[in-house]
Amino acid sequence: MAKCKVPVDWTPREYQLPLFQYLESGGKRAICVWHRRAGKDLTGINWISVCSIMRPGLYWHLFPTYNQGRKIAWEGMTKTGRKFISHFPKENIVAVNNTEMRVTFKTGSIYQVVGSDNPDRLVGANPIGIILSEYALQDPRAWDYIRPILLENEGWAVFIYTPRGRNHGYTLLNHAKKNKKWFTQVLSVNDTMAVPIAAIDEEREAGMPEELIQQEFFCSFDAALVGAYYGNHMKAALDTGRVGQFPYDSQLMVNTAWDLGIGDQTVILFYQVLGHQIRIVDCYSNSGEGLQHYVNILEKGHRSQYVYGNHYAPHDIMAKDLSTGRTRLETAQSLGLRFRVVPKVSIEDGIEAVRSIMSRIYWNEDRNTEHLIEASRQYRKEWDDKKRCFHDRPYHDWTSDFMDALRYLALSVRRETMKREPLPTHAEHEYNIIGI
Repeated sequence: MAKCKVPVDWTPREYQLPLFQYLESGGKRAICVWHRRAGKDLTGINWISVCSIMRPGLYWHLFPTYNQGRKIAWEGMTKTGRKFISHFPKENIVAVNNTEMRVTFKTGSIYQVVGSDNPDRLVGANPIGIILSEYALQDPRAWDYIRPILLENEGWAVFIYTPRGRNHGYTLLNHAKKNKKWFTQVLSVNDTMAVPIAAIDEEREAGMPEELIQQEFFCSFDAALVGAYYGNHMKAALDTGRVGQFPYDSQLMVNTAWDLGIGDQTVILFYQVLGHQIRIVDCYSNSGEGLQHYVNILEKGHRSQYVYGNHYAPHDIMAKDLSTGRTRLETAQSLGLRFRVVPKVSIEDGIEAVRSIMSRIYWNEDRNTEHLIEASRQYRKEWDDKKRCFHDRPYHDWTSDFMDALRYLALSVRRETMKREPLPTHAEHEYNIIGI
């Protein structure tokens, strides 16, 4: 292979140099909390360009969602119109796969854009370097899956993001600051001067919320998570001591609320009711498994000690599986799992049902529920950058399946506390086991 120079026609800005120097000296873990338009992803791509020659292997550019990765990295351009991926030297490229967003190099290295929206798909590969872009918006389980791989192959990871409140990104940053082996850097526009204050004022005048400006340009972890449905409720739960140790009480029955995934993950919430209190004591999530797997989850391990009450499922459990000709409700019954079906309502009504019980929920804080609690903080409306407003719909990301299950929990509680009304005869016959 002919000699090639990297980076290709790109020079790190002054504030980007410390990261490059750390990585060039052999550093393995870095966190860069940089403001919007600071060149986070382009910096990451240029570092991978260097690594693709220095150490052959698989390099990932990981985003919260696969589609976001295509938009930002694969199709991304600089303000002069140069594509991000053109920063890889042409003389080192063997093939470019647009469908799989993968570049193969003559050195044997591979660059690939991937998403954390299905973390189970990340298992099995062996990346030796990863850029975790917008980590504060990623499914935090993705890093849990990847970490052992990098530990074994002595790979590196660079987390680049702007704050999203005091979530897992904030927690990881604080952890890294206490570890001398980690590189950390928090840069606002006041530090880099890469974005003129006049440009930020224009964003403000165009309708960008002040909280979002503080978050995106000034790297504030204390700014309210803009558009969060339950942000204030979760803060109140923390302030009033409703997030803590509330484990399974053997004197109370355990109910479950399910979000049954087909393409997405399945989430099961385990909860107990004591008077006015709703205690979420446990949570389980997985994907790519059949109902038998989840029945086993209820019957094995620490969950086998639970005395179960009612199991609640969404209305679409009545849809027929074309491969079997049976509904999933019927399949569940054949496995000994008897569901009650919550009423079908709009997402907006379901969100209001959750809000109506938020002050009653006690969150048991342990390793099984940590992602549920984090999802409840982060679940938010979708922001339209062009129109400078929020859509009247949730942003679909890793939090969605957890929050769907929480909606079904709220609807089950609401139904149980309402005056019981007899179901129509045909409904009793069709659902058979619905007594709500």
